[in-house]
Order: sequence, then structure tokens, then C-alpha cells
Amino acid sequence: MKTKPVILSLSLLLVGTPLLADDDCDDPVANWQPRENLRQKLEAEGWTVYRIKVDDGCYEVKGLAPEGFRAEASYAPASLKLMELEREEDDDDDEDDDNRYGNQRQKGAEANGQRPAPSNGIVKGRPSVTVE
Repeated sequence: MKTKPVILSLSLLLVGTPLLADDDCDDPVANWQPRENLRQKLEAEGWTVYRIKVDDGCYEVKGLAPEGFRAEASYAPASLKLMELEREEDDDDDEDDDNRYGNQRQKGAEANGQRPAPSNGIVKGRPSVTVE
């Protein structure tokens, strides 16, 4: 009857639960290696390390990977094994972003030493009023 599908789905749920486990590190703090060891290891591999912090029990590293892209990586603090590597998007192309969103700057005003008019219509400073 209907008991067979129920038993089958419950057994699949119980078998699949370990696969859904989170990616937090669970190394005991007594076994952790110092952050400086991780920094030396990464710099020897060609990384430029900007920051190492602890997040969810893992060492989280922000830096420039040997391949030249900005990255955020998680390492197990006891074994210094790579757990996750995430590539960060570069926002260095400000002019491309301005063109993409329709905010083209007025280069003539900048060349004359004046501030360009903002694209949102909001002007900072005191308004000038002429009374006749």
C-alpha cells in the first residue's frame, strides 16, 4: 500500500542528512595552528594575504590568489587544509560601471576645476538666489 513509499522516503532522508551538513570547521581549539603558519604557507604558494580571521570555526583568508584574482578562502585551523575557495568580483572598472548605469560624467567641467553636475539632481552646498 502506501507504507512502502513512506518508508522509502524516510530512509532516503536519514541517509541523505550527512550530505546536508554545514561547512563549518569543528576542530578543537587546542589543535589549532597559529594564523602566522597559514600566512607563511599561503605566501610560499604565491598568495598576497590581506586578512586572516576566524569565521564559523574556520580561518577565513582574504587576499590575492597566485592566479591574480581576489579571493576569499576558508581553511581548517588544525590541518590548514583548504575547505572553500571563492573568487571575488573586481570593481576596479569605475568608468565601465558609470556607462553601464547611465551615469556618464561631464569631463569638461572636471577639466575646468569645477564639480560636475550630479546625475541624481541633488546639489550640495548653499543655493544661490537672485532677488530683483
